[in-house]
Amino acid sequence: MVFRYIPKTDVERQEMLKSIGKNSVEELFAHIPQQVRFQGEMDLPKPHSELELSKKIGQLAGKNKSNDKVISFLGGGSYDHYIPSVVNHILLRSEFYTAYTPYQAEISQGVLQSIFEFQSMICRLTGMDVANASMYDGATAMAEAALVAVNHNRKDKILISEAVHPHYREVLKTYAAALEITVETIPFNLETGQTEVSGVEERLTDDVAGVIIQSPNFFGIVENMPAIGELLKDKKPLFIAVVDPISLGILNKPSSYYADIVVGEGQSLGIPLSFGGPYLGFFATTNKLIRKIPGRIVGETKDKDGKRGFVLTLQTREQHIRRDKATSNICSNQALCALAASVYMSLMGEQGLKKVATLSLQKAHYFKEKLAEKGFKPLFTGPTFKEFSFKMEDFGVLEVLKKEDIYLGIPLEKYYPQLKGGVLTAVTEKRSIDEMDTTLKRLEESL
Repeated sequence: MVFRYIPKTDVERQEMLKSIGKNSVEELFAHIPQQVRFQGEMDLPKPHSELELSKKIGQLAGKNKSNDKVISFLGGGSYDHYIPSVVNHILLRSEFYTAYTPYQAEISQGVLQSIFEFQSMICRLTGMDVANASMYDGATAMAEAALVAVNHNRKDKILISEAVHPHYREVLKTYAAALEITVETIPFNLETGQTEVSGVEERLTDDVAGVIIQSPNFFGIVENMPAIGELLKDKKPLFIAVVDPISLGILNKPSSYYADIVVGEGQSLGIPLSFGGPYLGFFATTNKLIRKIPGRIVGETKDKDGKRGFVLTLQTREQHIRRDKATSNICSNQALCALAASVYMSLMGEQGLKKVATLSLQKAHYFKEKLAEKGFKPLFTGPTFKEFSFKMEDFGVLEVLKKEDIYLGIPLEKYYPQLKGGVLTAVTEKRSIDEMDTTLKRLEESL
């Protein structure tokens, strides 16, 4: 019997073995000592036909819970925003359907242009001068930004707010440990949920290379970025802003508060949740740092006939050109995810992005107010965007709601022991008033 995924016949296998001078497949493993070989038969099911396999995979997939089949207020870095159907229609075209960076400009003009447009839109969104072709995810982009600060200032300390996403901080610590970089945490105010500006100022010693602040931060609080930017604008440490791209539909651009580097997670820009990835990191900065940023940069040029063209440019920064002087080992990007973000931003435009941000803001505030009326008070007093934290005495209620396919939020105690009883909730434009009211009703019944 011929199986779709094992196409070789016994006759073909014998021909292959004969050509390499072997009588059986077992002879290929003769050099492996008997004592380390697996003995007996493996406990595996018989081979499946394509029909049987499709049914089996369908049954397994059916055990997963899709966000479209539940009421989900989960966030914490990955958000359930609406993705226009045309995004996938373009994404799945055979000309684009590869995540690999194109090296040969002569045959890759379409892909290179899509990356160039992504860079241009990220610059427009953030107000920065230049953006790279994308990075693995938001955490990687932030860690790479810290390396740029260290290399630029020739200092070995990074200050980072404790309110930055815990996973991002862990990635930074992993980078820092191998490179002997000191990472110092700036505490947040337990009342407002914001990073203390005075806490930044008092830690600005001569060995600080950069300061990392996330806004909205992990708790959903909008930080006082203008005040922090004003503090840092005439000082040597680079100001690294970690932002939610959707929030930039209504919040100030990072360039307005003197950010030197802007990074973030681009998953909200047309990329599905997908159990945590693949996602998209974006990285934008000023012209003064263009030769120190990581990853690919696509530039616009003209060929010998004067025609417009796109090429990978400024490659002398990269490790495959000057390995000993490169500031980063990353020389790839998330081209397919960047394309999805490009299509999404093109479709939405400035007004569409503003609408998504406004709806998310309004619905989040509606839900926050209704929860407060039920006795679930906000954990912090600081201003919020689409996420907020509230107090809950009995986490057993969360489990009861889960059984009804309602996911209310993320307990904060796992990451912040001092915030016992805190729950982080996200509300995007997809959550309807009916869904929120249903959740509130079920929540009240569960108490």
